[in-house]
Amino acid sequence: MRILTLLLTTLFGLALAIGGTRLLTLHGSPFYLFSGVLLLTVAWGLWRHRRWASWLYAGWLLVLLAWSLWEAGLYWWPLATRLGVPALLGLLIALPASRRSSPHGYTGPAGWPVLLCALLVAAVAFAGIPRHLHEIDGQLPMDIVNADALLGDDAPPPGEWHAYGRSDHGQRFSPLEQITPSNVGQLQLAWQMRTGDMRQPADVGETTYEVTPLKIGNTLYLCTPHSLAIALDADTGKERWRFDPAAGMEPQRQHQTCRGLSYFVDPVAPATTPTASACTARVFLPSADAKLHALDAQTGQHCADFGNNGVLDLLHNMPFKQPGYYYSTSPPLVAGGKVIVAGAVNDDYAIDSPSGVIRAYDVHTGKLAWNWDSGNPTQTAPLDPNDPAQTYSASSPNSWSVASADEALGLAYFPMGNRTPDQLGMYRSPAEEQYASSVVALDLVTGQARWVHQFVHHDLWDMDTPAQPTLVDLDLPQGRVPALVQPTKQGDIYVLDRRDGSALLPVSERPASRHVDIPGQTTSPTQPYSALSFEPKPLREADMWGASLVDQMLCRIQFRTLRYDGRYTPPTLQGSIVYPGNFGTFNWGSVAVDPRRQVMFGMPTYLAFVSKLVPKNETRGRQMNKGEHGLNENKGADYGVEMTPFMSPLGVPCHVPPWGTVAAADLRTGKIAYQHRNGTIRDLSPLPLPIRIGVPGLGGPLLTASGVVFMSAATDNNFRAYDLASGKVLWDVRIPAGGQATPMTYLNSQGEQMVLLVAGGHGSTGTKAGDHVLAYALKK
Repeated sequence: MRILTLLLTTLFGLALAIGGTRLLTLHGSPFYLFSGVLLLTVAWGLWRHRRWASWLYAGWLLVLLAWSLWEAGLYWWPLATRLGVPALLGLLIALPASRRSSPHGYTGPAGWPVLLCALLVAAVAFAGIPRHLHEIDGQLPMDIVNADALLGDDAPPPGEWHAYGRSDHGQRFSPLEQITPSNVGQLQLAWQMRTGDMRQPADVGETTYEVTPLKIGNTLYLCTPHSLAIALDADTGKERWRFDPAAGMEPQRQHQTCRGLSYFVDPVAPATTPTASACTARVFLPSADAKLHALDAQTGQHCADFGNNGVLDLLHNMPFKQPGYYYSTSPPLVAGGKVIVAGAVNDDYAIDSPSGVIRAYDVHTGKLAWNWDSGNPTQTAPLDPNDPAQTYSASSPNSWSVASADEALGLAYFPMGNRTPDQLGMYRSPAEEQYASSVVALDLVTGQARWVHQFVHHDLWDMDTPAQPTLVDLDLPQGRVPALVQPTKQGDIYVLDRRDGSALLPVSERPASRHVDIPGQTTSPTQPYSALSFEPKPLREADMWGASLVDQMLCRIQFRTLRYDGRYTPPTLQGSIVYPGNFGTFNWGSVAVDPRRQVMFGMPTYLAFVSKLVPKNETRGRQMNKGEHGLNENKGADYGVEMTPFMSPLGVPCHVPPWGTVAAADLRTGKIAYQHRNGTIRDLSPLPLPIRIGVPGLGGPLLTASGVVFMSAATDNNFRAYDLASGKVLWDVRIPAGGQATPMTYLNSQGEQMVLLVAGGHGSTGTKAGDHVLAYALKK
């Protein structure tokens, strides 16, 4: 035991001394070097049986405790990683067997000083368990502000779900009230179905189940990562039809996913009657091979009157057509008699890439009605799809997420991304600069841009506007105003007048970092911020985290080695910390809005990333273009870009948790009511411990009129219900795979409220893969 104690103390001291020396040269904390030297002294004293050794270690524990409280405060997680290993080592040193000089007697140092100090350190750390960083306790106002709130232009029947966000207003709100905070604990699995579309060995890294099904009549419609469209009986989950577009595999796709289908019914004839003609009701499927399929909602067969026998090739008029570089991951918008299609363009693979053009086709025939290209925004007259000489702008900012529409205003709202390459700003035109990383309102008839509101100027961080805009009418001091709520990756929630894009909650500009280190790169001197924001505080060296003092120290070394000037630190050759990272405080899961109470619920996530520019001569022989993260080539540019999470050597985030939360705010005042850590490390750690640390997530919430919120999304395989008023968990069940999709709710043919979630995992978050469709109902 004595040899083990000496070995551990020596190794601990050596690690801290060597790493501490490096940290000190980077102008970091001197505490690690001081600790390393002291521990080596303790080890020498223990080896020489000096009584002062245990007193010295006990004194160091007290200094460590004081330093930890000074740096981190009385919070469990930052204290536990600073104090845990030293306290355990102290208990080991306190054992007589660790200090005994021979089996027949004891002549070494006393153990009681170390024992008392180790117990004190542990007690203080445990005292911090009830306290958590970023935690806000409070109650959301639950009074009904507008009992007759608009739930969509042509709101679905209460028991149905007609679009990705239920309606094209994107609220993710259901008027159903059978399931309440008092009975949600009685939910049980009513049925489950497996699609058979499993992740394959040849799949790209980001092969993901992100679909939110539709429910029309008594049929559910969903798609799968490999672009299958499936119709199910809403009562039982029994398959009614299946369509396979044979989209094939393509290793150059950055994403292999389908977030949903779109639905259209001809208003002159009901779609669910047995005598309904073919394709009176149709669903639109965007497939991964850049095609749009129009399918008969009753049979799943192609609608022959649309496009080329039911299919549109979306690569028409593209300036570049590299396989896998362009496809639609989100459902198209159906509004104003048109099906409006945007698409994802691979980030950072090549400067000459397909266009980010948004195109409107006649919903019946597939004829191109208009095209809006952010690289050439005033020319919306349709190009000739049969003339290859007519092309859209190369690499222009795209809209890869879900769009919304207000048909009464005649506007479609598209969240805009950036021009590729994301981190190199020297290739952009003035028009592309104007529309990148924004929300743009397009005229449904002409495609002309009526207004634009930008959230990042000269975006160098991949801060695409990631989420569907939510449309809601707000009762403000000036009266009832048609509003648009837009979450961003930076954590800001912008509340705008959807008629003209003006801000309803204050928006201001702050100075931003100007540091660049490559020729031709420029930055914006200021960046916008919203008054309603879930942005995290800027990182400090003291915020670095790890399982022990050693990997925490290594994270501090990384922090000091990398460039960090706050929220908008430009990418550099040195490597820059981007926080919040391009994973996003909010992403495509968006937020859920209660239009009656005029409040929102969301899942702010906090993960830092490292963005590094890599000269072309340093990319040779390295693996490239394997997804958004890792090294991407930027073919045609002088620099590739490497994007990685900011992680410790043990593979945990380098900054202190929580990394995932749930939160709510009043949209009329911009006041945040509460924010709580969300999710456990049960499926992330070697030991399946359900410790609620607050983990990252991808996916979105569903909100019901009764004040219950449903969401999975976190990186543990759990499905939860929350109380909208307080954010507290009301129901929590295990699911068979990762639930990185947004749930929906509906009524079955018996009038029972069902809650449905697709659980299939997510390649980027590493959650368990699957192919499960899960439907829950109250116990009978």
